[in-house]
Amino acid sequence: MTAYLITSVSVVGAAPTDLLIRDGVIAAVGPGLTAPDATVVDGAGLVALPGLVDLHTHLREPGREDAETVESGSRAAALGGYTAVCAMANTSPVADTAGVVEQVWRLGREAGLVDVQPIGAVTVGLAGERLAELGAMADSAAQVRIFSDDGHCVADPKLMRRALEYVKAFDGIIAQHAEEPRLTEGAQMHEGEVSTRLGLIGWPAVAEEAIIARDVLLAEHVGSRLHVCHVSTAGSVEVLRQAKARGVRVTAEVTPHHLLLTDERAETYDPVYKVNPPLRTAADIAALRAALADGVIDVIATDHAPHAVEDKECEWAYARPGMLGLETALSIALDVLGPEWDLIAERMSRTPARIAGLTGHGVDPAPGVPANLTLIDPAAHRTIEPAELASRSRNTPYARMTLPGRIVATFLRGEPTVLDGKAVK
Repeated sequence: MTAYLITSVSVVGAAPTDLLIRDGVIAAVGPGLTAPDATVVDGAGLVALPGLVDLHTHLREPGREDAETVESGSRAAALGGYTAVCAMANTSPVADTAGVVEQVWRLGREAGLVDVQPIGAVTVGLAGERLAELGAMADSAAQVRIFSDDGHCVADPKLMRRALEYVKAFDGIIAQHAEEPRLTEGAQMHEGEVSTRLGLIGWPAVAEEAIIARDVLLAEHVGSRLHVCHVSTAGSVEVLRQAKARGVRVTAEVTPHHLLLTDERAETYDPVYKVNPPLRTAADIAALRAALADGVIDVIATDHAPHAVEDKECEWAYARPGMLGLETALSIALDVLGPEWDLIAERMSRTPARIAGLTGHGVDPAPGVPANLTLIDPAAHRTIEPAELASRSRNTPYARMTLPGRIVATFLRGEPTVLDGKAVK
């Protein structure tokens, strides 16, 4: 295993120092380190963060390898500074059995670019009718601990309660896509002034807020762990704030696009801006940013959702919802939060690793710690060109936007997956 000496790098925004990586771990931290056998990486002007961890990634394999594979999605993740991602269950076949989650887990290990941790389905086939093999998936080689029907709300309150009760036995988590389906039938975008003007059926904020309110009560009753996916409204923030004040075991995530883009983007009728939950208002964005800063929202998660051309480049009504996110998330965070490195590390690495139980990830560089880290150049800017992205899909809402920050290197257990901004393999 090659040794690496990263010189004059700022660790999570601190004064410049050196990092020596040897045998997969941080061997030493301090100024003026020497290691004649090490490959030197010039860290001057760079910031070292613990490798990013994404709680919400769609890798599409098995079943939709035309849109993404575990390997291509892992490469996109590494280029975005990630060392671990949690792969959602809405594959084909659905990841609702031990066999499918183990397949995804093994494909991630074979790719060797990031640690791929499968998320298991809550219900069989995501149909919301009966519980999937939660225990078998938890006991599998993949050791699944998070379960979600993402894209489909577990709308039946009795079934949701049973799921929360079941996973409590092994301290698992139910991650809910909060959407009351009877309030969003035919919905195409956020319900508000823009949807009225465009004549599109609206997706009301209360459809999200009502499910979150119900589920925090269920989690409180059961004493189990609930995670709320892609929070998008100011009302949801207030429900979560009250739940956390009562000590409910609930965590929540927000996506980069819900921190930056508003429903006014739909005025172009460009389906790249169609996403579920939909883009909301500027007031919602302000509430989400404030909640992220004060900890009511725990995590930035990408909801990386690649789609094949025929599923996205079509009429708005027929386009599938979703956006790419892995290769741009850190830049969006830097744009939204500024160079608040400790906060970025907390929301994009430490906390998601802790929620997912990914030991060795989300730990700041220090002697003896696994060398899972990313190096970013905060002074650099880059223009997003869809054709240059590693994903098999091209549905990025940031096409031709100039964003701050550039990932220079990513290390997974001491081995570089990205060097000089390029994937190593």
